[in-house]
Amino acid sequence: MSYSISGKIKVIQDLQQISDTFKKREFVIIDESSQYPQFINFQTVQDKTAMLDGLNAGDEIEVNFNLRGREWTSPQNEVKYFNSLDAWKISRVDNVRPAAQAAPQGMANTAAPAATSAAPTPPLPETEDDLPF
Repeated sequence: MSYSISGKIKVIQDLQQISDTFKKREFVIIDESSQYPQFINFQTVQDKTAMLDGLNAGDEIEVNFNLRGREWTSPQNEVKYFNSLDAWKISRVDNVRPAAQAAPQGMANTAAPAATSAAPTPPLPETEDDLPF
């Protein structure tokens, strides 16, 4: 099953070469969609590690990921369970609002109107028209 979430990159870790045939790279995003910020750790593996190239802390991104879980038995026969969030697509988020968009509800628009140097437009001369109203 696939999930997605948007957030700001907090940190991108260095590439880890786990074995001759396996490598991974972890990163953390800050999810501020709830009352308290959540720091969520993701991993990319194998060729997906290159998706983080060109991204920096502070970038707004959307992450598509799979939730993975596995069982592990320790040498002492203790069974433990682990989860991982495997990112498979990362997209930059354009967070620029259109100028015509209103301020969020409950927020006053406090921006001062832009000053213009152009003189006011003179009124049009009155002309007779043949419109019935």
